[in-house]
Amino acid sequence: MAKAIASYIKLHIEAGKANPAPPVGPALGQRGVNIMEFCKVFNEKTKDKMGFKVPVIITVYSDKSFSFITKQPPASALLMKAANLKKGSDNPLKNKVGKITKAQLMEVVKAKIADLNTNDEEQAAKIIAGSARAIGITIVD
Repeated sequence: MAKAIASYIKLHIEAGKANPAPPVGPALGQRGVNIMEFCKVFNEKTKDKMGFKVPVIITVYSDKSFSFITKQPPASALLMKAANLKKGSDNPLKNKVGKITKAQLMEVVKAKIADLNTNDEEQAAKIIAGSARAIGITIVD
């Protein structure tokens, strides 16, 4: 028989750096989850994505056990890494802050396509290109 699900918790946690401090500790502690066990497993699973904040969905069961699913880092973070930027534009319509090539765009698409609502790479490229425009990055050939 499957375990009864008590709740879901959605967090953005720095990859490989989960610790009992907020936001992780309070979110898990109020539901009775073993915080240190979660931190140890999460850090081990996400050590290859260091430097990114990773979205995670934690499923808490009625017996206080848990499981979790990690997603890819946000598209804007992947785009800014590809363009070597610290932050996006304050006014993306007037101030362009960086450029990436179509090849770099397709690398971001390949990393992010599992989290998008399409399986077609061309459509996914349009979605990611829209995110790039929103943070002031232009795409060049």
